[in-house]
Amino acid sequence: MLPDTESGLLAAFAALPGTPRVVASGNFATPYAVLGLLDKACASYRLNLLNAQPGIPDRPGVVHETSFVGPGMRTSRDLSYVPSRLSLLPRLFRTGLPPDVVLVHTSLPHQGTVSLGTEVNVLPAAVEEVRRRGGLVVAQMNPRMPYTYGDAVLPLDMLDHVLEVDAPLASPGHVEIDDAARAIGTLVADRVLDGAVLQTGIGAVPDATLLGLTGRRGLSVWSEMFSDGVLALDRAGALDEGKPVTASFVFGSPELYAWVHRNERVRLLRTEKTNDPALIKLHHRMVSVNTALQVDLFGQANASRIGRRIYSGTGGQTDFVVGAMHAPEGQAIVALRSWHPRADCSTIVPLVDEPVTSFQMSAVVTEQGVAEVFGHDQRSQARNLITRAAHPRVREELWEEAEALHLT
Repeated sequence: MLPDTESGLLAAFAALPGTPRVVASGNFATPYAVLGLLDKACASYRLNLLNAQPGIPDRPGVVHETSFVGPGMRTSRDLSYVPSRLSLLPRLFRTGLPPDVVLVHTSLPHQGTVSLGTEVNVLPAAVEEVRRRGGLVVAQMNPRMPYTYGDAVLPLDMLDHVLEVDAPLASPGHVEIDDAARAIGTLVADRVLDGAVLQTGIGAVPDATLLGLTGRRGLSVWSEMFSDGVLALDRAGALDEGKPVTASFVFGSPELYAWVHRNERVRLLRTEKTNDPALIKLHHRMVSVNTALQVDLFGQANASRIGRRIYSGTGGQTDFVVGAMHAPEGQAIVALRSWHPRADCSTIVPLVDEPVTSFQMSAVVTEQGVAEVFGHDQRSQARNLITRAAHPRVREELWEEAEALHLT
């Protein structure tokens, strides 16, 4: 397949009818070059991607559509948020959100295939549906995109147009691990046994947790995503080399991207596989570690909204909490700071006033301690959360609210 010229791609995009729905690689794999050409050619379209980063087109005529809001869409003037667990989002491409164009960021060709590289996620489902519908699949091929295996591998004949672009891959900014994050990470790591299967996200607390696990042995990874913390575990000898590192997408440092490139131990699978609770629960000692914006005295977590405005989304938290809780010796942990530094308020609240993201987790962990939740009656849950997870300055107030909620 010969690469397209920019003028050829502009013509192909200009021929699209109406207001097309454009599904693109999200997170830190957005194909900015081909997306920019589409934006020039189409007066209006719906842009569907996950965890959008800054720099995507944002103008009149462009509707931002997503089931997980990233910083590139949080202030969007025209945001269409579609609530969905990530494991179910591929189903929506076949029903309510049919794509007309899919833009992917891939590796260079290898043996008649390209790789979706760092971002598999919901893209295989989108590619299959758009081809069934007779739409376009356009690839931004980049020599810097790692070639990863699993569901990332895409035959060249699945692509309608390609544009070669040599561009650095984006990475998340460095996150400092402060004393609170270090304390939380230590408490979470203390609950993880040798041979556990890990799911974590990105940020100071997950990074601190993984740093606390370098002394474990026989660990494996089945996660929605992973970052540099998994590379640190591998170098420390903590991972079981006989088991694949399985996720749906990855982002991190250039060093991490080099590690995943043609690494047979890394398998990037479709989201409907990695996030399927029925598959998650098959892993012995599955440990799911997620965070939240708030947790209330009933053990309900809000991880998606601030002030009644969508901040992120359901994401995969519900999938992994349910799957881990059903796994043999599994546990689902919600880890967060007891005090929100920017909002200057407690993250342990009497009752969340936003939609609930997850509940019935194993435990809630803050820098104050570990509050056991699952298996305790509601009064014990509330007591544990107040005395072991909440910041001392709000405990008296929480006790008063607990009495009003009949939790004492």
